[in-house]
Amino acid sequence: MCDTWVALSGATATRQIIFGKNSDRPIFDCQPLMLYPRQEWEPGSQIQLEYLPLPQAETTYATLGSSPYWCWGYEEGINEFGVVIGNEAIFTKTFRIAADAYRQGRGPTPGLLGMDLVRLALERCQSAKQAVELIGQLVEQHGQFGSGLPSSDHAKGGYDNSFIIADPTEAWVLEAVGTRWAARRVSETYASISNQPSIRSAWDRGSPDLAAYAVEQGWWPHERHGSLDFARAYIDDQVARQLSHIRAMRSGQLLAEQNGRVTAEWMMRIARDHYEDTFLHGSYFDAADPDFLSLCMHVSPAQFTWGNTASSCVAVLPGSRDQLPVFWWTPGPPCNGCYVPFFVHGSALPEIVSRAGTFGKRVVAPDRAREDQFAPDSYWWLFRRLMDVVKGDPLRSLPGCYRAGNRIVRERFDAIEQSFLAEIPGVVRQAAALMEADRPAAAAILDAFSAKCLETTIIALKQLLAALDRAR
Repeated sequence: MCDTWVALSGATATRQIIFGKNSDRPIFDCQPLMLYPRQEWEPGSQIQLEYLPLPQAETTYATLGSSPYWCWGYEEGINEFGVVIGNEAIFTKTFRIAADAYRQGRGPTPGLLGMDLVRLALERCQSAKQAVELIGQLVEQHGQFGSGLPSSDHAKGGYDNSFIIADPTEAWVLEAVGTRWAARRVSETYASISNQPSIRSAWDRGSPDLAAYAVEQGWWPHERHGSLDFARAYIDDQVARQLSHIRAMRSGQLLAEQNGRVTAEWMMRIARDHYEDTFLHGSYFDAADPDFLSLCMHVSPAQFTWGNTASSCVAVLPGSRDQLPVFWWTPGPPCNGCYVPFFVHGSALPEIVSRAGTFGKRVVAPDRAREDQFAPDSYWWLFRRLMDVVKGDPLRSLPGCYRAGNRIVRERFDAIEQSFLAEIPGVVRQAAALMEADRPAAAAILDAFSAKCLETTIIALKQLLAALDRAR
């Protein structure tokens, strides 16, 4: 499960495009934050991904993204031009066919993961439209079969992908099914996606044979060839989709609630949603374990190996030359986290945010990735420990224990986030004014602010861990 949403400039209070994503992964799937500068490459250079090598581009643009500990790509990321992308698993008939063939020993060759496509597009594209075209080309050329989950085989851990792709002027939804794809430009003031195809009968770019292939497979009637409903034809009707539909509707509902007044803070509120002010709210918070319906998801390690929100981002894109993109990021479930501002125009990240646990951060095929485990110098794992402490022992804790611990965490982190949000406009203006004339000086301002915010957050995090441990 994942959720991605975007508010266009007409929906936001500052008339800037704002993007959000929750990345839901296995509970041990540590997700460090990575920053790579712009780089020139020798002719003939290659990159080795999890399943295949690819020719390297002559130039790769600076990128900042959240990357699972075993993965080359990003769950969500941004580049120096303010292009931001997040991906979703979608379950389709094309993937079911590929998985069945794999089980019978005649499956397709593993190709690109959705996370690889996110980073490849960010490294090579200066606009959302360019990223749409590149992802489409890569899908058609290499396909997207292969496990995207550590310790899972291709049939169990694989999926097709959808994406929201935005830049400072527009946003797109792209949905890839096997080696085919469709993309539509977002014409409304906001959009949200979850784990099912959402493009229906209208799209702006895509593979030319979408309708012909659906008819050939018997997924769409021949007499209606000219009016293909893409989602209805390609969705896997053997996979339950009620949860993803409800989640997409919920993020859309919250965007609509503040349409014209959406802020970065409201996007963080969406990421933390547990159906507050709805009939589900009480049933969720009075249970020892959270609800799968929540946009912010966390489950009991004693019962599940799948289900945590592993990272969450809110990206505020520049609306003018005196602004720079801001990538607010927190590891783990955002209801128990603190968003810290990071910058693709900075020069370096504090080492602690880019460290994984005992397995380390390296690129391996998922079936060769052992489960990552706690390390005290990993920012992600410190927040994972905080989540575990707040939840307590799910087999022995009383109803309401999560609510009590989380209230303490939110009181501390809410105040810290408010201070960051108050300072950020001045920091961005100061750095943006220097960017063209003295880029190193601008980067130093951004690096220093991120480091200060991170230090404040880590101090609070460790104090909360100590206090909550004493109270157990």
